[in-house]
Amino acid sequence: MTRFQNEALLSPNEPECAIEPLQRPQLSLLAFSPLPSEMLYDIPVTIPSMHAPVLLVHGGAWAIPADAAPAHEAGVRNALETGYDILSLGGSALDAVEAAVSVLEDDPTFDAGRGSFLTSDGRVQLDALLMDGGRMKAGGVACVERLRNPIQAARLILEKSPHVYFVGPGAEQFAHSHGMNLIDNADLVLDRERERLALAQARQAAGLADHTFSGLRDDKDPETAIVSPMDSHDTVGAVALDSNGNLAAATSTGGTLNKPPGRVGDSSLIGCGCYADNLSAAVSLTGWGEPIMKLVLGKWATDRVSDGTAPEIAAREAISYLYNRLGGHGGIILLGPDGRFGFAHNTPAMAWGLATPSGFQTGLTI
Repeated sequence: MTRFQNEALLSPNEPECAIEPLQRPQLSLLAFSPLPSEMLYDIPVTIPSMHAPVLLVHGGAWAIPADAAPAHEAGVRNALETGYDILSLGGSALDAVEAAVSVLEDDPTFDAGRGSFLTSDGRVQLDALLMDGGRMKAGGVACVERLRNPIQAARLILEKSPHVYFVGPGAEQFAHSHGMNLIDNADLVLDRERERLALAQARQAAGLADHTFSGLRDDKDPETAIVSPMDSHDTVGAVALDSNGNLAAATSTGGTLNKPPGRVGDSSLIGCGCYADNLSAAVSLTGWGEPIMKLVLGKWATDRVSDGTAPEIAAREAISYLYNRLGGHGGIILLGPDGRFGFAHNTPAMAWGLATPSGFQTGLTI
């Protein structure tokens, strides 16, 4: 980890030693006595990995209100603790990001799983993607209404199907056939979101643009115009590097407020809101989905890392590209195969968390 990277994560009042550079473990052999003539290895010989595990999570990029800030930081820290417990015991990056995102899906603070935004007809529809950067396998679901943890359904698709992507009832049926319980959609709906939907629909009826949609002013229609900073909670995600050097990424979302049923954003699309490849990087994005999709921004960022750009620079470049090219807003977490990482956002805030062997850190701005 570079000094530049450390400073990018510290507030002006924090000491520079708050995050220490990653220390690569040195190759070592356990001391042992000379082997007997029959060459029986009765004393273990270990070769520690050269990879220090790293986990990054985000809880969405938007204008997080002051009274919601503690819940957002607590939520990303809970996800960090769950995911990093797996990594610290030698578990896989794939298991870690799935577990971390499951925690965020279960937390009604975030727009994923229970507590997500409602569609225009008052239901929750969920999208998620999980990708293994070592095996280059992925699983995605979209528009599911009866699964509490869509990221776990994505894992089932990744492991048990020759296909990559299932939507709607077909995704639910596949997950149920492999052991996931189906729930009533009402279990995912909060009164808070019913009130938010009623307000959005009143604004729409009055001819006012919905702040949670995306695009340039002439992108589609007045419903998608940019009118002010976002007033919406958003997508969650995680990226990880494990002790074996494998990368993984996961992204999950309830989508945008008052969306038409069947609308799918960037989060569950490979290379858009999520991507992982051991030869480049792992990435998860959050924000206004339509511009992110048009730029295939996740793959754009990982390609920069593959070409030699440091992840902390590539992350900033990706968000600049998003805004300069299409006027988009959002955030990104990006992790390279050498453990270097980057965060960036151009929204008022983004809940984020970082776990390394040096400890945990969370924040709401970069």
